[in-house]
Amino acid sequence: GLISLLLPDAVIIDARRDPLDTCVANFRQLFAQGKNHSYDLVEVGEYYLEYLRLMQHWDEALPGKVLTMQYEELVRDLDGQVRRLLAHCGLDFEPACLEFHRSTRAVNTASSEQVRQPIYTDAVGYWRHFEAELDELKQVLGIR
Repeated sequence: GLISLLLPDAVIIDARRDPLDTCVANFRQLFAQGKNHSYDLVEVGEYYLEYLRLMQHWDEALPGKVLTMQYEELVRDLDGQVRRLLAHCGLDFEPACLEFHRSTRAVNTASSEQVRQPIYTDAVGYWRHFEAELDELKQVLGIR
């Protein structure tokens, strides 16, 4: 909401991923500080549900302002999803958008090494490696 008030022409992107993959990825990531909830699968699941509720609110409060991008669709159809994103932003397509991994700019995120690689599908369904340990998380998320 604040972004929309301060920057009325800003485009807001909601980048989503499968709930179990998202929660497992956050649980496995060693964050520097301030993310203590990420070390408990139940808390991670509760945070994910809060995120969904928050995004639903902004979808209703700012209709058409937030573009939801689904990670699984992006890795399956990079060209189509990049074109969809750029169209939403009012930008022209450039082939370099599909070769983001060739950029030499600095990256300061937990995924800093991943952005130097082309899109890959290995992370889709990664949670299945830990399925036997995810009963409580599935319960929190309402997944059977």
